[in-house]
Amino acid sequence: MPAWPATEADALAEQHRLRALVDPTGPALSDGALVAGVDVAYDEERDLVVAAAVLVDFTSLETVEETTAAGQVSFPYVPGLLAFRELPPVLDALAALRHRPDLVLCDGYGLAHPRRLGLASHLGVLTGLRTAGVAKTPFTFTYDHPAPARGDWSPLVDGAEVVGRALRTQAGVKPVFVSVGHRIGLAEASDATLALARKYRLPETTRRADSLCRRALAERQLSQ
Repeated sequence: MPAWPATEADALAEQHRLRALVDPTGPALSDGALVAGVDVAYDEERDLVVAAAVLVDFTSLETVEETTAAGQVSFPYVPGLLAFRELPPVLDALAALRHRPDLVLCDGYGLAHPRRLGLASHLGVLTGLRTAGVAKTPFTFTYDHPAPARGDWSPLVDGAEVVGRALRTQAGVKPVFVSVGHRIGLAEASDATLALARKYRLPETTRRADSLCRRALAERQLSQ
Protein backbone atom coordinates (compact mmCIF):
# COMPACT_ATOMS: atom_id res chain seq x y z
CA MET A 1 0.00 0.00 0.00
CA PRO A 2 1.37 3.48 -0.83
CA ALA A 3 2.57 5.72 2.01
CA TRP A 4 -0.26 7.38 3.93
CA PRO A 5 -0.80 10.91 2.53
CA ALA A 6 0.51 13.71 4.71
CA THR A 7 -0.78 16.70 2.73
CA GLU A 8 -4.14 17.73 1.32
CA ALA A 9 -2.81 17.55 -2.24
CA ASP A 10 -1.53 14.00 -1.69
CA ALA A 11 -4.85 12.96 -0.15
CA LEU A 12 -6.83 14.35 -3.09
CA ALA A 13 -4.58 12.51 -5.51
CA GLU A 14 -5.07 9.29 -3.54
CA GLN A 15 -8.84 9.69 -3.63
CA HIS A 16 -8.79 10.11 -7.39
CA ARG A 17 -6.59 7.02 -7.71
CA LEU A 18 -8.78 4.83 -5.52
CA ARG A 19 -12.19 5.91 -6.80
CA ALA A 20 -11.70 3.93 -10.02
CA LEU A 21 -11.32 0.74 -7.94
CA VAL A 22 -14.73 0.94 -6.23
CA ASP A 23 -17.18 -1.85 -7.12
CA PRO A 24 -20.75 -0.57 -6.50
CA THR A 25 -22.39 -3.99 -6.92
CA GLY A 26 -22.80 -7.10 -4.83
CA PRO A 27 -25.34 -9.55 -3.41
CA ALA A 28 -27.54 -9.35 -0.35
CA LEU A 29 -26.38 -10.66 3.01
CA SER A 30 -27.42 -14.15 4.01
CA ASP A 31 -28.64 -15.40 7.39
CA GLY A 32 -25.82 -15.75 9.87
CA ALA A 33 -23.60 -13.21 8.14
CA LEU A 34 -21.28 -11.16 10.36
CA VAL A 35 -21.60 -7.38 10.10
CA ALA A 36 -19.09 -5.01 11.68
CA GLY A 37 -19.83 -1.48 12.73
CA VAL A 38 -16.95 0.97 13.04
CA ASP A 39 -16.80 4.41 14.62
CA VAL A 40 -14.27 6.79 16.18
CA ALA A 41 -14.09 9.23 19.08
CA TYR A 42 -11.63 12.11 19.47
CA ASP A 43 -9.77 13.83 22.26
CA GLU A 44 -8.87 17.01 20.40
CA GLU A 45 -6.74 18.40 23.24
CA ARG A 46 -4.40 15.39 23.10
CA ASP A 47 -4.73 14.80 19.33
CA LEU A 48 -5.97 11.31 20.23
CA VAL A 49 -8.41 9.20 18.23
CA VAL A 50 -9.94 5.91 19.37
CA ALA A 51 -11.67 3.53 16.95
CA ALA A 52 -14.04 0.67 17.73
CA ALA A 53 -15.16 -2.31 15.68
CA VAL A 54 -18.18 -4.29 16.85
CA LEU A 55 -19.08 -7.52 15.06
CA VAL A 56 -22.77 -8.48 15.12
CA ASP A 57 -24.61 -11.58 13.95
CA PHE A 58 -26.88 -10.37 11.16
CA THR A 59 -29.72 -12.70 12.13
CA SER A 60 -29.76 -12.60 15.93
CA LEU A 61 -28.16 -9.15 16.41
CA GLU A 62 -25.99 -10.64 19.13
CA THR A 63 -22.53 -9.11 19.56
CA VAL A 64 -19.94 -11.66 18.45
CA GLU A 65 -16.75 -9.70 19.04
CA GLU A 66 -15.51 -6.18 19.72
CA THR A 67 -12.13 -4.48 19.48
CA THR A 68 -10.66 -0.99 19.88
CA ALA A 69 -7.53 0.78 18.69
CA ALA A 70 -6.06 4.15 19.59
CA GLY A 71 -3.52 6.46 18.03
CA GLN A 72 -2.49 10.02 17.43
CA VAL A 73 -4.44 12.01 14.88
CA SER A 74 -2.29 11.87 11.77
CA PHE A 75 -4.15 14.17 9.38
CA PRO A 76 -5.82 17.59 9.83
CA TYR A 77 -9.58 18.03 9.57
CA VAL A 78 -10.44 18.86 5.96
CA PRO A 79 -14.03 18.49 4.70
CA GLY A 80 -14.19 15.61 2.23
CA LEU A 81 -10.95 14.08 3.51
CA LEU A 82 -12.18 12.70 6.82
CA ALA A 83 -11.10 9.17 5.92
CA PHE A 84 -7.45 10.17 6.22
CA ARG A 85 -8.03 11.07 9.90
CA GLU A 86 -10.19 8.11 10.83
CA LEU A 87 -9.02 5.15 8.79
CA PRO A 88 -5.65 4.39 10.50
CA PRO A 89 -7.22 3.40 13.85
CA VAL A 90 -10.27 1.87 12.12
CA LEU A 91 -7.98 -0.39 10.10
CA ASP A 92 -6.18 -1.41 13.31
CA ALA A 93 -9.46 -2.19 15.08
CA LEU A 94 -10.70 -4.29 12.15
CA ALA A 95 -7.37 -6.11 11.91
CA ALA A 96 -7.71 -7.14 15.57
CA LEU A 97 -10.99 -8.99 14.93
CA ARG A 98 -10.65 -12.76 14.90
CA HIS A 99 -13.53 -13.15 12.43
CA ARG A 100 -13.64 -11.58 8.99
CA PRO A 101 -16.76 -9.42 8.52
CA ASP A 102 -19.12 -10.14 5.65
CA LEU A 103 -19.99 -6.43 5.63
CA VAL A 104 -18.70 -3.32 7.40
CA LEU A 105 -21.12 -0.46 8.05
CA CYS A 106 -19.45 2.92 8.54
CA ASP A 107 -20.90 5.93 10.32
CA GLY A 108 -20.48 8.12 7.24
CA TYR A 109 -20.50 8.00 3.48
CA GLY A 110 -19.43 5.83 0.58
CA LEU A 111 -20.23 6.98 -2.94
CA ALA A 112 -22.22 9.88 -1.47
CA HIS A 113 -19.10 12.01 -1.52
CA PRO A 114 -17.99 14.87 -3.80
CA ARG A 115 -15.29 12.66 -5.33
CA ARG A 116 -17.28 9.42 -4.87
CA LEU A 117 -14.83 8.08 -2.29
CA GLY A 118 -16.14 8.56 1.21
CA LEU A 119 -14.78 6.65 4.19
CA ALA A 120 -16.80 3.49 3.46
CA SER A 121 -15.59 3.25 -0.13
CA HIS A 122 -12.02 4.08 0.86
CA LEU A 123 -12.07 1.39 3.55
CA GLY A 124 -13.52 -1.18 1.18
CA VAL A 125 -10.94 -0.62 -1.53
CA LEU A 126 -8.04 -0.74 0.95
CA THR A 127 -9.19 -3.94 2.67
CA GLY A 128 -11.21 -5.74 0.01
CA LEU A 129 -14.12 -5.95 2.49
CA ARG A 130 -17.71 -5.29 1.55
CA THR A 131 -18.65 -1.90 2.96
CA ALA A 132 -21.49 0.62 3.07
CA GLY A 133 -22.01 4.03 4.61
CA VAL A 134 -24.92 4.93 6.87
CA ALA A 135 -24.88 8.65 7.68
CA LYS A 136 -27.06 10.81 9.90
CA THR A 137 -27.15 13.77 7.49
CA PRO A 138 -27.29 14.09 3.68
CA PHE A 139 -23.96 15.95 3.46
CA THR A 140 -24.28 18.34 0.48
CA PHE A 141 -26.76 16.24 -1.50
CA THR A 142 -30.52 16.58 -1.96
CA TYR A 143 -33.51 14.29 -1.51
CA ASP A 144 -37.27 14.29 -1.19
CA HIS A 145 -38.58 13.20 2.18
CA PRO A 146 -39.53 9.52 1.98
CA ALA A 147 -43.00 8.36 2.96
CA PRO A 148 -43.37 7.92 6.74
CA ALA A 149 -43.46 4.13 7.04
CA ARG A 150 -40.49 2.03 8.08
CA GLY A 151 -38.64 0.93 4.94
CA ASP A 152 -39.78 3.83 2.78
CA TRP A 153 -36.99 5.58 0.91
CA SER A 154 -36.19 8.21 -1.68
CA PRO A 155 -33.09 8.76 -3.85
CA LEU A 156 -30.22 10.85 -2.54
CA VAL A 157 -29.02 12.78 -5.56
CA ASP A 158 -26.16 14.94 -6.76
CA GLY A 159 -27.66 16.74 -9.74
CA ALA A 160 -29.00 13.95 -11.93
CA GLU A 161 -26.84 11.23 -10.32
CA VAL A 162 -28.19 8.95 -7.60
CA VAL A 163 -25.51 8.61 -4.91
CA GLY A 164 -27.53 6.93 -2.17
CA ARG A 165 -30.88 6.64 -0.44
CA ALA A 166 -32.72 8.48 2.31
CA LEU A 167 -34.07 5.47 4.21
CA ARG A 168 -36.75 5.55 6.89
CA THR A 169 -35.66 2.95 9.42
CA GLN A 170 -38.43 3.74 11.93
CA ALA A 171 -41.92 5.05 11.23
CA GLY A 172 -42.13 8.83 11.52
CA VAL A 173 -38.43 9.18 12.43
CA LYS A 174 -35.86 11.12 10.40
CA PRO A 175 -34.25 9.00 7.69
CA VAL A 176 -30.67 7.83 7.56
CA PHE A 177 -28.60 8.17 4.40
CA VAL A 178 -27.28 4.96 2.92
CA SER A 179 -24.61 4.82 0.23
CA VAL A 180 -22.62 2.05 -1.36
CA GLY A 181 -19.11 1.61 -0.07
CA HIS A 182 -17.60 -1.30 -1.99
CA ARG A 183 -18.74 -4.70 -3.32
CA ILE A 184 -22.43 -4.27 -2.44
CA GLY A 185 -25.36 -2.78 -4.31
CA LEU A 186 -27.42 0.15 -3.03
CA ALA A 187 -30.61 -1.90 -2.60
CA GLU A 188 -28.66 -4.60 -0.76
CA ALA A 189 -26.93 -2.06 1.50
CA SER A 190 -30.30 -0.47 2.30
CA ASP A 191 -31.87 -3.84 3.10
CA ALA A 192 -28.98 -4.69 5.43
CA THR A 193 -29.28 -1.32 7.18
CA LEU A 194 -33.00 -1.79 7.70
CA ALA A 195 -32.52 -5.31 9.06
CA LEU A 196 -29.97 -4.03 11.57
CA ALA A 197 -32.18 -1.12 12.70
CA ARG A 198 -35.06 -3.08 14.20
CA LYS A 199 -35.75 -0.80 17.17
CA TYR A 200 -33.87 2.45 16.62
CA ARG A 201 -33.06 4.91 13.86
CA LEU A 202 -29.44 3.77 13.56
CA PRO A 203 -28.34 0.18 12.91
CA GLU A 204 -27.17 -1.77 15.95
CA THR A 205 -23.67 -1.98 14.53
CA THR A 206 -23.35 1.81 14.54
CA ARG A 207 -24.97 2.23 17.95
CA ARG A 208 -22.67 -0.31 19.58
CA ALA A 209 -19.49 0.92 17.88
CA ASP A 210 -20.30 4.50 18.91
CA SER A 211 -20.83 3.45 22.53
CA LEU A 212 -17.67 1.33 22.61
CA CYS A 213 -15.33 3.95 21.17
CA ARG A 214 -16.65 6.57 23.59
CA ARG A 215 -16.11 4.23 26.56
CA ALA A 216 -12.64 3.31 25.35
CA LEU A 217 -11.71 6.97 24.96
CA ALA A 218 -12.99 7.82 28.45
CA GLU A 219 -11.02 4.94 29.98
CA ARG A 220 -7.88 6.05 28.17
CA GLN A 221 -8.34 9.63 29.37
CA LEU A 222 -8.73 8.45 32.97
CA SER A 223 -5.54 6.41 32.76
CA GLN A 224 -3.41 9.33 31.55
